[in-house]
Amino acid sequence: MGDGEGLKGPEKTLRFQAMAAVFCLLCLAITSACSMYRSMPSTPRERVTITVEKVPLLGFTIQAGAFTVVDNASRFADYLNSYDLEAYYYISDDGFYRVRFGDFRSREAALRKAEELKKNGIIEEYYIVRPDQQALFHRDVMGDLYVRHQLIDTAHSFIGVPYQWGGASEEEGFDCSGLTMAVYRLNGFNLPRSSREQFGVGTPIDRISLSEGDLVFFDTRGRGTVSHVGIYVGNGRFIHAPRSGRKVTVDSLDNSYYRRRFLGGRSYL
Repeated sequence: MGDGEGLKGPEKTLRFQAMAAVFCLLCLAITSACSMYRSMPSTPRERVTITVEKVPLLGFTIQAGAFTVVDNASRFADYLNSYDLEAYYYISDDGFYRVRFGDFRSREAALRKAEELKKNGIIEEYYIVRPDQQALFHRDVMGDLYVRHQLIDTAHSFIGVPYQWGGASEEEGFDCSGLTMAVYRLNGFNLPRSSREQFGVGTPIDRISLSEGDLVFFDTRGRGTVSHVGIYVGNGRFIHAPRSGRKVTVDSLDNSYYRRRFLGGRSYL
């Protein structure tokens, strides 16, 4: 016989009442369990914070020398670097190659250093460059785009210039980073000297998010570390010094050589 068959009215009623009571108790138990689950405190997620080291504004700098031949500017910069001055050369608007160095908090400090070097016969005539003569100083008024355009214009001025930074150590990533350091310092950023140090500051940027003026870094030795750097100029292209003795040029990130060795970008704005 099936369930409930042959039971009389009262017996059948009692059985249904018992089944209903069990069902209610079961629902109550499930509801209580769900309520307890909702009231349990959730484990807080660990917050991951990326520390970004800012590149400081360059202070007063010393400019010395005026050369028509880049080799002479290069040798003069090497000579100054033998005194740990971190000198770099560039081509000015009047077509002369000039050399700059130093980072001083005041004009007076820059003047004292320049006079000391002149007295010791290390430099002759000199000029003190003020922070407000550099693009980064005007960022708050002119905006980031203005600074980026100035960086690109400066980088373009090096194209075709023989890359002869000299005295630089490839093992420390100096060889190509003299160019990027010069471009950034000429615009008021106190960017570190080596490509590894440059990679260690600023904001990490992936390839799809690169903007004009960002630096792009490569592992050209297959060691998993930075060994080359260039300046991104848009449309997948970057300006760099391929190696010592060669002219500054433009290459593409789509070039299979650089695409395979790309490590990432850095923004300093």
